[in-house]
Amino acid sequence: MTLTRDASALLVIDMQNGFLDPKGSMAAIGMPTDQLQPSIEGTQRLIEAARAAGVPVIFTRYQYMAGYADGGILPNELVPAMRDADALLAGSWDADVADAVAPLDGEVIIDKARPSSFYGTQLEPVLTGLGVRNLVLCGVTTNICVETTARDAGQRDYRVHVVADACAEFEQARHDHALNTIGFTFGWVNTVDEVVQAWRP
Repeated sequence: MTLTRDASALLVIDMQNGFLDPKGSMAAIGMPTDQLQPSIEGTQRLIEAARAAGVPVIFTRYQYMAGYADGGILPNELVPAMRDADALLAGSWDADVADAVAPLDGEVIIDKARPSSFYGTQLEPVLTGLGVRNLVLCGVTTNICVETTARDAGQRDYRVHVVADACAEFEQARHDHALNTIGFTFGWVNTVDEVVQAWRP
């Protein structure tokens, strides 16, 4: 599928202090946040290219209410550890988008409490209002929030492009597996260079 600026948006998924910063909550509970650092440079380049081309940039934040009333039930040991670390609490530094990729005034931020950027959020009405049918995805983590969003977008008949070198995962094998799955069924896998070239004014 050919990349285009027309009817397109860049979706920057969960590039937050809690995931990316060594002082963030994911590092505090023992996750290898250094593995997510490679996503930053590629995401910066995509944001710069989108703004220069007039492509809307939309950010998501994975965050929870105080007390984790909206936390749900996940079948692993991460949930109690996250609660103990006050991870990704709404309004906290931990939940904020990292300064390296921070939104500009007026850019849309979608808050969510599940991996999909569509579930329980205003993302789809925003995309409809902007006339978007082509979504370029970057961010963290590839195998969870990026892949889940790509699946949901593909099933809504958006043309989905996931930028491999602007995403990252805690484990390389899961990063590779997610990209293979997305490219097989739900969208197209691209590089930062390909998107920048396609969006060049």
